[in-house]
Amino acid sequence: MLGLMQDRPLLISQIIDYAAEFHPDVEVVSRSVEGPIHRYTYRQAQLRAKQLAEALADLGIRQGDRIATIAWNGYRHFELYFAVSGMGAVLHTLNPRLAPDHIVFIAEHAEDQVLFVDLNLLPIVEAVRPHLKTVRHVVVMTDRAHMPAASKIEGLLCYEELLAGQPGTFVWPEVDERSAASLCYTSGTTGNPKGVLYSHRSTLLHTLMMISGPVLGLTPDNTILPVVPMFHANAWGIIYASAMSGTKLVLPGPKLDGQSLYELMDAEAVDLSAGVPTVWLELLRYCDTAGKTLGKMKRTLIGGSAVPRAMIERFWHEHQVEVVHGWGMTELSPVGSLTWFRRGERDLPEEKRFDLTAWQGRPVFGVEMKIVDDAGRDLPKDGSVAGNLLVRGPWVAGGYMKGEGQSSFTAGGWFHTGDVAKLESDGSLVITDRSKDVIKSGGEWISSIDLENAAMGCPGVAEAAVIGLPHPKWDERPLLIVMRKPGAEVTPAQILEHLQDKVAKWWLPDEIAFVDAIPHGATGKILKTKLREQFHDHKLPGT
Repeated sequence: MLGLMQDRPLLISQIIDYAAEFHPDVEVVSRSVEGPIHRYTYRQAQLRAKQLAEALADLGIRQGDRIATIAWNGYRHFELYFAVSGMGAVLHTLNPRLAPDHIVFIAEHAEDQVLFVDLNLLPIVEAVRPHLKTVRHVVVMTDRAHMPAASKIEGLLCYEELLAGQPGTFVWPEVDERSAASLCYTSGTTGNPKGVLYSHRSTLLHTLMMISGPVLGLTPDNTILPVVPMFHANAWGIIYASAMSGTKLVLPGPKLDGQSLYELMDAEAVDLSAGVPTVWLELLRYCDTAGKTLGKMKRTLIGGSAVPRAMIERFWHEHQVEVVHGWGMTELSPVGSLTWFRRGERDLPEEKRFDLTAWQGRPVFGVEMKIVDDAGRDLPKDGSVAGNLLVRGPWVAGGYMKGEGQSSFTAGGWFHTGDVAKLESDGSLVITDRSKDVIKSGGEWISSIDLENAAMGCPGVAEAAVIGLPHPKWDERPLLIVMRKPGAEVTPAQILEHLQDKVAKWWLPDEIAFVDAIPHGATGKILKTKLREQFHDHKLPGT
């Protein structure tokens, strides 16, 4: 027997309409590429999103067409989020930090029809434009006064001129909620990037989860600043969540240095933020140097890579900011788990709370998790063993665009994440490594993540990375690669002494190498492929 409830589709257009009607005067504040701070309301954003949809229709865009962006977190990008999906087209956010050949591959694979680009990112598009065969129009996201006097691209369109004169009366179509709404590509660390095609339904369900109490608990009283880019897994869903909950949204534009972030957070009374660990390292460094504290901040969601325990402690002890540690993937829309406390756990001693936060949290409602061995057999969820992490849920990818990479998906609907993890008896997820990064020493596994995080707690260490190098007896042994803090003189002996009671003795690195910088990828993760190349011929002591 079926229920007798109305079957109304879940659509992204409903989010901006709700914000405009019920939170009409809540601000969206944005540092623009041109320089000034821009501010307007959700009601004004909805009008401009409808004008943009009308302009796209005039350009011949139809439902299902892919519309690409190469842009920072700004108000025009915000409008694109709702205009493109709202009209039934597909928003495709491209990462400007990718190599040119990756940008070309992804744009061509997606068959993008129109490309919107921020003014200061135009050189990237100029370099690849001759290779973008499906792109019919390039739109510069600025006004006429700031349009470039000359460009290698003929027929550039001006964003504000596209909107000018449009009535803003566009009626959002009632598309199937399972229709594609947005598109992101994986980082392509193994093979070519693969397209993850989100639906309206999956996005709405993910948004409802994000604003819920145990997750972000967003209300109209909050002010949130997503440092995580809008081209990185849809800014972790925060753009949609802010509008749905009527939360004031502050967008940092292209300036992501510590001082710029601090000044914007302070001026707009930001109480919640989100970003990857490398961004927060810069912000903490600026606060330390300038003698400032994040007095108005209360929480920050950190994900993208494991959060060092030392960072969790610094945020709390120096700024009274609670870290919410999240885990997810592009394939999960992207949030799969984050720090939430059971009843009474907030009363635990500080050190125990830090222990819980250093793990990757607990699954959010809607995401199921299990670990299996290499033969696919289920492993216990008691923290006793690590295995291959599988997930499933209504906002987890069921396949990649154009049918690629199907080996990642099981017949039972489970997605192989590529992470090695433990599931604790209290429900906590503990990522021990990426399957390709785990160090196999003497038949046992060494977690590069745990070893890195332990090293990060040593005074004088700014950042640490661990890779495995060949060993004639043990198969692999860990090399610890360290970037010192400015002016620090920390030695290998001091780091080893610090690690003595933090990890198993046989985990201790065979050698510590110091570098001036540790390479990061387009989403802020440490590029261990580059480190392996750099240390490919390096011989550990005794080998």
